[in-house]
Amino acid sequence: MSETHTYSSDVAFTPAVKAIQARKGSREAYAKVEQRGGWHTEIDDNLAAFLAEVNSLYFATASADGQPYIQHRGGPKGFIKILDRHTLAFADYSGNRQYITQGNLSENPKANIFLMDYAHRRRVKIWGEARVVDDDPALLTSLMPQGYKARPEQVILFRIAAWDTNCPQHIPQKFDAADVAAALASRDRRIAELEAELAALKGQPASAD
Repeated sequence: MSETHTYSSDVAFTPAVKAIQARKGSREAYAKVEQRGGWHTEIDDNLAAFLAEVNSLYFATASADGQPYIQHRGGPKGFIKILDRHTLAFADYSGNRQYITQGNLSENPKANIFLMDYAHRRRVKIWGEARVVDDDPALLTSLMPQGYKARPEQVILFRIAAWDTNCPQHIPQKFDAADVAAALASRDRRIAELEAELAALKGQPASAD
């Protein structure tokens, strides 16, 4: 990374942030977190399991003068790949060709990945540095989800500095349409099985519906 920090959370808790934490009464609690080792800096089994179920992310970058931008990226579950304990990667698909994220990263590699799991009301924040790789066809092919209908254009490599989770407070519970459809189909199959069993017990043929 381009900077070193006393604590991993210093990637977000700048002196200005800490001053406000002190003024508003939360600095002591976060200081205890720092003394216990701070935020995670490597991908552990919990984060790996979380990433395996993710089908959407928000990717934040900023220009050299600090103008922020957030881009949404999605794909089938597991589209975010783990290259090693510190590095994530995903295929970047062709879109509206504005290239704001790529432009920002060309002059400021600092980035953030924000992940939401609405079904289980969980969120994960990952700080680090990112770069675009557009000259490695083999890497791009290896990251492209099999059978996914999108045109891959380049790769985003993300080197992790720190990551943390948030409490579920105020996260609305939502479910993916595909997951809901699968749950309903399973329910309907079970209803049909029970109706057939009931009909058999009554000595009547099951309904054809």
